[in-house]
Amino acid sequence: MAEKDRKAQAGEEQQPKKGGKLKWIILLVVVVALLGGGGFFAYQFFFAQKEPAAENATTQDPGTAANGTNATAPGVLVKLDTLVVNLADPLGRRYLKVTMEVEVAGPEVQTELAAVMPKVKDALLLLFSSKTFGEVATMDKKLELKLQVVERLNQILGKAKVRDVYFTEFVVQ
Repeated sequence: MAEKDRKAQAGEEQQPKKGGKLKWIILLVVVVALLGGGGFFAYQFFFAQKEPAAENATTQDPGTAANGTNATAPGVLVKLDTLVVNLADPLGRRYLKVTMEVEVAGPEVQTELAAVMPKVKDALLLLFSSKTFGEVATMDKKLELKLQVVERLNQILGKAKVRDVYFTEFVVQ
């Protein structure tokens, strides 16, 4: 019997305390939450890219956009005809079908654009047909192409009358 009493006392001493695991779980959740919050804070303030429009607005007058036009005045969208061109591929098997809308500074620019539409189509056909599939396939290249279209149209119209170009259809095959 004495032996049973010793085993019973030893068994009671070896039982773990209840709530010990709960403390560790709570501590682990708090540490993970703090690390997650710290990581989010570091990303937002140190690694996230700032919008270029916000940077340009601080260096220019508040009422002008990057290209010198009045940013507060609403632009007019002009839809251009759909263009289908062969890309500059060695075998000539790829083509580009593009439909776009051009944002111009105002209604007077819209009439100017309509008056020089043959020049616009010629410039755009030459620009698009000089591109290869690799030069229009990625998103970065499409953004560069948009900038090139704006630049060409502003050369035709003079000054910075074209604000932006929006591709409404862009098919490469």
